[in-house]
Amino acid sequence: MRVRNNVFYSLLLMLADLLVLAVAFIVAYIIRVQFDTRPLVSQVAATDYFLTFLAIAPFWIITLGALGLYDRNIRNKRTNETLKLLVGSFIGILLIIGYEFASGQPVFPARLVAVYAFVGSFLLLVIVRFLIHTLRGILFRNGIGAHRLLIIGANDTAHDIVKQLSQTSKSGYHISALAGPKKFIPSDLDIAHYNSIERALGVIKPLHITAIIQTDLYGDDSKNQAILRTAQTHHIDYNFIPGKSEFYSGKNTVDLFLGYPMISVSQTALIGWGEIVKQVFDLVITIPLLIILSPILLVIYILQKIFNPGPALYKSARLSRYSEKFTLLKFRSMNPKYGKRDAAVEFRAMGREDLAKEYELHRKVKNDPRITGFGKFLRRTSLDELPQFFNVLKGDLSLVGPRPILPQEMKLTRGRGALLHSVKSGVTGLWQVSGRSDLSFEQRIELETYYAQNWSFWLDIKILLKTFWVVVRKNGAK
Repeated sequence: MRVRNNVFYSLLLMLADLLVLAVAFIVAYIIRVQFDTRPLVSQVAATDYFLTFLAIAPFWIITLGALGLYDRNIRNKRTNETLKLLVGSFIGILLIIGYEFASGQPVFPARLVAVYAFVGSFLLLVIVRFLIHTLRGILFRNGIGAHRLLIIGANDTAHDIVKQLSQTSKSGYHISALAGPKKFIPSDLDIAHYNSIERALGVIKPLHITAIIQTDLYGDDSKNQAILRTAQTHHIDYNFIPGKSEFYSGKNTVDLFLGYPMISVSQTALIGWGEIVKQVFDLVITIPLLIILSPILLVIYILQKIFNPGPALYKSARLSRYSEKFTLLKFRSMNPKYGKRDAAVEFRAMGREDLAKEYELHRKVKNDPRITGFGKFLRRTSLDELPQFFNVLKGDLSLVGPRPILPQEMKLTRGRGALLHSVKSGVTGLWQVSGRSDLSFEQRIELETYYAQNWSFWLDIKILLKTFWVVVRKNGAK
């Protein structure tokens, strides 16, 4: 039943998108042709205009589908969905312009019609999808259309699943029963609890369970077989989530090996074509950006010499992919006599034990006495980071990635350094857009390890857009 619900929901989104696109195109035509008195570029009859749209519309819907806009979990990623709708709207307009060019027949009576159609398509797609998702969330909260789950497991994964699903109505899951520790069940939730797997499997039908999630593999294989067999007998979904995070992070593939299904676990999803696309994207963005920023870089260099005498650049040994050392470039913001040793050592030499402890805890301090007046301006505006684009051009850094750490900080990653450095470090990253200096070093490593294991091109785009907003608002810049 749940699978059919997902298919129905995807079909509903497709039909809604098709209707929305049709409305956007009709309105764009009416606004420009009926209400705008300026002369038209071409005389295009309304019927021909709309028939052309209908001919292209299936390819537009296919494009939206290729972007993942009909995946069942797209509703849980609102920012990603909005970005993909923007890209999908733009590609759709390009499809029609391409058709116009290839056929030699005018489609748009005026160029503004294409602009109106693009803007209208995007805005209406976002609004209508928001309404559909909201309506579905209301249905989920009332138990309509949601999976009724039996969770089996006694590890941290089972605990985390119970906790997260109890806090959201967007997931489409309702926990009906748990075969595991009773302490995992929040006190305000009415979830049936069973100490034995046998008793839990016996209530599948009475509780109308539609899916099982298992997080433990039992030493007694008959128990594992009983769980799977029960799911098959009742024709409900069965899902196994390994309790060890290493098995469900990064990029996993399933192949046949000597006749056996073999799961290959990669440290990161950033492999193969993804890595190539990321490198090309870095260069395509960085080269024009450095050309545009060159006057600003020159002005800052001159101001450094005037207000902050000494070397204009600060060079620091950092670690990037595979824990390889490279020289990080920044505009120097500290007095030139500092920055040559670990900050905690320098603070203690200054008699500032309080700052040394603060740095050891957060790897940052709020009021660093080593920073000059002009250096404070550079840090507050993040202008001190600009020379790192040369590191990107050289290949030491990527635009987005984990923040490059100092060699002495490697021991503080608690064994996660290898995962952290499975991808190239970046000028900006998930840490900077999630609180920046306000986060502890431990939280920073957690976020950046998540990025390394869950990379996607859309995640990079989202981080870059958020970085711009964070810099403008000066959030967390210290």
